[in-house]
Amino acid sequence: QVHVVESGGDLVQAGGSLRLSCLASGITSGIYGMTWHRQAPGKEREFVAKIYVNGHTDYADSVKGRFTISRDGAKNASYLQMNSLKPEDTGVYYCRVVALTRRDYWGQGTQVTVAS
Repeated sequence: QVHVVESGGDLVQAGGSLRLSCLASGITSGIYGMTWHRQAPGKEREFVAKIYVNGHTDYADSVKGRFTISRDGAKNASYLQMNSLKPEDTGVYYCRVVALTRRDYWGQGTQVTVAS
């Protein structure tokens, strides 16, 4: 059974930092990529960052220069380092894992709240 679990969300002051973690288990085919998305209250879920098995990364324009995505292939883990946080970064952050079969799996999310 596949499990995707995010952690690290918290309440932080504007300008602060947080590091989110995503751990995946049970994906026997191997992982092609891992992505982070977020959903603010009353808004649709949006893409934040992604990293592929070859190390290629991409970011939403709104987080470029402030967020850094990384991964640990041995642990099937992805991390999102978030610096210079803004109130508009508030939301539930979700991890999506794309297997080599291209099937994807989502976690339950972790809450990030940035106070002004």
